[in-house]
Amino acid sequence: MLLLIAALAPWVAPYSEREQKLVRRFEGPSLEHPFGLDELGRDILSRIIYGSRISLAMGVVAVAIALVGGVILGLLAGYFRPLDGPISRAMDILLAFPGILLAIAVVAALGPNERNAMIAVGIESIPAYVRLTRASVLSLKEREFVEAARALGAGNFRIVVHHILPNVIAPIIVFGSLNLSTAILTASTLSFLGLGPQPPTSEWGAMVSASRSYLRVAPHLMLFPTLAIFVTVLAFNFVGDGLRDALDPRLRGT
Repeated sequence: MLLLIAALAPWVAPYSEREQKLVRRFEGPSLEHPFGLDELGRDILSRIIYGSRISLAMGVVAVAIALVGGVILGLLAGYFRPLDGPISRAMDILLAFPGILLAIAVVAALGPNERNAMIAVGIESIPAYVRLTRASVLSLKEREFVEAARALGAGNFRIVVHHILPNVIAPIIVFGSLNLSTAILTASTLSFLGLGPQPPTSEWGAMVSASRSYLRVAPHLMLFPTLAIFVTVLAFNFVGDGLRDALDPRLRGT
């Protein structure tokens, strides 16, 4: 439902995200404006609906960056022993930094905007995918079906792509769906700190940040964007749990 709302934002939102009614700013929730108006008289519900496009896109793109980069590096580290040491040590270095601090450092180096925030969150998440993929490859590359493929003359590339990768993709998909909620939360944190999409772009973390100065006057400015983040993170956690139950054979029938 969240994805559908984001896709149909221009048709679902009751008002434009940038339409201002300055004489009615800080107005509370009403039938006309269910979530109220912000400090510039903009409809908060409409801004949250349009903001879902940015927040969800940032999470999806960040997870895609982490998944592609992490799986490739994990396959190389797990299958080719000479590459295992350098890749694993590089991931250990990244893991030595707290995730949000690493993301902040990347955005600070590249510049604060939506694209760089996606890249930062993706880079911050890569080590987890590398370690998960590497561990799966190490347990698979000595299995009988891999030895049989090698005995039949299959090259390393074919073994990795056609025999090992399909067997590691299920846990990676589950982890990616669970990581999506974390990526959205991290991206919102970067926006809250002013390192994500810049005003007047509608983004949930930026909306929460802008509402801090008006918490006593109009608490609804912070309440509804925060609830949007909460509901979205909770929803993707449920999706991840469902995928884990569906794809993990050990949990089937329990």
